Amino acid sequence: MPALTWSIRLLDHELDGQSLYRELLADEPAAFWLDGSLADRGRPGGTHPPSDRRVSVLGTTTGAGAEVVVRDVADGDVFGELRELLAGKDLGEVPESLRDVFSGGYVGYFGYELKALTGGSVAHEAPTPDALWIWANRFAVVDHDRGLSFLVAVHSPGDPEAAAWLDRAENSAASWSMGSAARPAIAELELEALLEQDRETYLAGIDACRLALEAGETYEVCLTNRVRLPAVADPFEFYLWQRERNPAPYSAFLRYGPLAVASSSPERFLTVDADGWAECRPIKGTAPRSEDADQDELIAKGLAEDEKTRAENLMIVDLIRNDLGRVSEPGTIQVPQLMKVESYRTVHQLVSTIRGRLRAGVDALDAVRACFPPGSMTGAPKIRTMELLDELEWSARGVYSGALGYLTVDGRADLSVVIRTAVMTPDQTVVGAGGAIVLDSDPADEYDEMVLKATATLHGRSS
Repeated sequence: MPALTWSIRLLDHELDGQSLYRELLADEPAAFWLDGSLADRGRPGGTHPPSDRRVSVLGTTTGAGAEVVVRDVADGDVFGELRELLAGKDLGEVPESLRDVFSGGYVGYFGYELKALTGGSVAHEAPTPDALWIWANRFAVVDHDRGLSFLVAVHSPGDPEAAAWLDRAENSAASWSMGSAARPAIAELELEALLEQDRETYLAGIDACRLALEAGETYEVCLTNRVRLPAVADPFEFYLWQRERNPAPYSAFLRYGPLAVASSSPERFLTVDADGWAECRPIKGTAPRSEDADQDELIAKGLAEDEKTRAENLMIVDLIRNDLGRVSEPGTIQVPQLMKVESYRTVHQLVSTIRGRLRAGVDALDAVRACFPPGSMTGAPKIRTMELLDELEWSARGVYSGALGYLTVDGRADLSVVIRTAVMTPDQTVVGAGGAIVLDSDPADEYDEMVLKATATLHGRSS
């Protein structure tokens, strides 16, 4: 008999994430909501391909088996530590009903400063943990495509607390309805006055990037900045407001004590499936949609044909091909989608897909290590470009530019790139934003794009 067992209750309807969080998770020391309900199928005229099944996972860690892995880069190899922790979970076989939705495991993030474990250097120290992973032993899975929900407890056999949690969740669910209350507006702020690097400084950084580009040290530099705002009184309320104004396929809310992360990421960093196929889907190129159909079509066409955008995208594709190639079987690296416009409710995006089948003896955490940090947030070549960024940026990126999602007990992974994200503590709210600098970049345009991306995180405007 395994040391841990699964208890699952099937509900024949979708649970509402907002109600579930408030009823079951709001008072827990650690909680998460991977919000698949916003995976946009596109409005009429959308051209993006069907996504994986739309699934939301909400949960916590509690009871005798509660565990939260909180690490800084100085603490050692957190990638290897998580591998050992997953391997040590004596759970037996994952129930068939959960395999295609969420197989149980850890939910959390890898912060950008973990680049020091993957070929980069320690340049800045983040005030937030460099890695935070919550062992999900109480969770709900909402299958939005099939209209089903699962309440799950992972526990020692005979644990009465697990059954009590499931009873409470099931009883509460009977009275829940889909939440639709209007969120209070977030005040419009003059973000430029709150930038860590002001316009003059950021433009000087772009000039330094251009010198490195002209010298052949790099081909593309993702230069970022930070907006530092006052603390948010209610981080969960902020997330509910954010998801209404700026819905995204990889939206997420993560909380650990006084730290909260609210993300509206549109970009998938890495997935690893049950057959060992690893896939990255970098975005380089975004344009707002128009309500006028003819104008909307012109915008999409312009994005697809823009030489600068295509150059940025292609360089990241080559970088990721190299990253995945280090852990994949020879001959399996594929680019099934190269610079294709995918159309969502508010934006067109230029997206590429790179895949490779992991070699025997290589697992999801090896793939994460090989590809981290996301190439779309560094530039190329990765190592030298990160060194340049260490010199030009004044502070740690922290959670921003890292990866957020889950690692399962049966070897799967699904992680987004942490962009369009607010990191909230009792002291402040920090939003990162940036853009890719190449030789033909216009400095003023790049500065404006950076400001617009920060604005999108806080006010729901697309960039």
